Amino acid sequence: MSAGQGNQPRRTTKVALITGAAAVVVAGAGIGAYAMVSGGKDDTAAEEQVKTGPPTADEVRETTDAFLTAWAKGDAAGAAAHTDDSAAAEAALTAYREKAHITKVKLAPSEGEGEEAEDKQVEVEGEDEGEEAGAKVPFAVAATVSYDGKSKPFAYDSELTVVREPKDGRTVVDWTPSVVHPDLREGDELRTSETDTPPIKALDRDGDELTAEKFPSLVNVLASLRQKYGDKAGGKPGVELQVVRGKSAAEDEDAKSTTDTDTDTDTDSDTDSAAADELPDKTLLPVTKGTPGTLKTTISATSQAAAEKEAKKHQRAAVVVLKPSTGEIMAVANSRPAGFNVAFQGSLAPGSTMKIVSASLLLEKDLAGVDKQHPCPKYSSYGGWKFQNLEKFKIDNGTFRQSFAASCNTAFISQAEELPDDALTQHAQQVYGLGKDDWATGVSTFDGAVPVQKDAPKAASLIGQGGVRMNPLNVASFLATAKTGTFKQPYLVDASVDNRTFATAPRKMSAATHDALVQLLRTTATSGSAAPAMAGLGSDIGGKTGSAEVDGQKKPNGWFTGWHGDLAAAAVIQEGGRGGESAGPVVREVLRAGS
Repeated sequence: MSAGQGNQPRRTTKVALITGAAAVVVAGAGIGAYAMVSGGKDDTAAEEQVKTGPPTADEVRETTDAFLTAWAKGDAAGAAAHTDDSAAAEAALTAYREKAHITKVKLAPSEGEGEEAEDKQVEVEGEDEGEEAGAKVPFAVAATVSYDGKSKPFAYDSELTVVREPKDGRTVVDWTPSVVHPDLREGDELRTSETDTPPIKALDRDGDELTAEKFPSLVNVLASLRQKYGDKAGGKPGVELQVVRGKSAAEDEDAKSTTDTDTDTDTDSDTDSAAADELPDKTLLPVTKGTPGTLKTTISATSQAAAEKEAKKHQRAAVVVLKPSTGEIMAVANSRPAGFNVAFQGSLAPGSTMKIVSASLLLEKDLAGVDKQHPCPKYSSYGGWKFQNLEKFKIDNGTFRQSFAASCNTAFISQAEELPDDALTQHAQQVYGLGKDDWATGVSTFDGAVPVQKDAPKAASLIGQGGVRMNPLNVASFLATAKTGTFKQPYLVDASVDNRTFATAPRKMSAATHDALVQLLRTTATSGSAAPAMAGLGSDIGGKTGSAEVDGQKKPNGWFTGWHGDLAAAAVIQEGGRGGESAGPVVREVLRAGS
């Protein structure tokens, strides 16, 4: 395994690195290629003494020098020979020159120059379970992009890792596309050409320009809007250096769905996986500017600024704000703006926020009534699994209103035997428009998944586990449907721009079910588990907490969704702990800002 991969804890040591000989490597500056040479007298003995352990400072320096020198000279094959995947490295470095049209390349390790570098150190990492350690070497790139008689300077920082090959003990560069440029992933390539689509000038709902500089979380949203609407907005293309995404380029750890268990249950048998949609192409450098077309969106600059501010407070947060009356998306933000768009494309177990959908199903089937008595024991078993409530609480002789407000799991699990296997799936699709893969928001989204299940996973689905998968856009949408009684497909760009057809739900929930569900959500927001987060927002509020454990995480993912007037929001904080405490304040602040 290459250094830097995997999720296991890594051991870290330090080695002195990079003397003056490697401080600056420029095109044409020859530094001899580094090669392993046997002693000549006893090759057998040499073979038996394959070098092991972390690369030494000298080895890191020599390998880095050889690789960067060959790359700077345009010798793709020579540079690739100093990696652990010569075929992939040669292809990428050849494309760097021939497709990206990047020339006059200067490469310099970023640790310092001359004698000052003697005291510099880099991290040497390796997995505990026998993997050879590797040394990370940051470096700076200064080059020129030249195309059709036009040239522009291009500078950026990247990083490589020197590792030891276990078979022969040779030190090489651990090859990954990000060595060439940090935005490159498997399947991507750098390309300079006249773009397929003109640039766009995206506007918020009030006509002000939206930029990635002002709103970093919109960087990929804006790129997606350009790809979809650039040729419809009236602009003209220019020549640009872009990261052109490959089919396998979008997987991100935030998008992966692993073994999940609700914090309110004692089961760990809920598994699933889901692949992410692709990231949009990314412009790195305009060589000749195109003429942008104009595209109006539903984004509110006020709500977007609040969402960005709140997401930035956390390591792995995602939040969406929309208008229940129309479905207009007012804001979308992620803690990692340039990474995968968890808010729109994530596929995560939503935990107890899913009880909003499940509660309306039970109400519709007359398996629950707001103020009717409803069981909430410590434990409830179904399909061979034993479910429990958080901290094993119970409510004696309580009502469904009390169980919902306290997020009682067993109140839902106990009704599983009364429901057909496809009941939740049909209800989610027909009333909430979820899981049909037909939303037309204006950008790529994951529209939720509520698969048909049986036995224990069927019961787990009622509390947001099993195979149920959502993201903040989905959760905000089903809260909005609960608030209004009617599904309105979320959207970012009006359908009139491209005459696309919005998704619909086949039926509305009944008036009686809607009234009961609103009562449950208001009680939860005023005196139940969501009350601390929703305090001070006024009278027209509703909300629900949720959390979902993920295999390998110390803390569960925290979920929260709430409405205030004609705004609905949902947030997830991965590894945030209880939803009311982690995601709740995020939702409160974006609702407060937008009201």
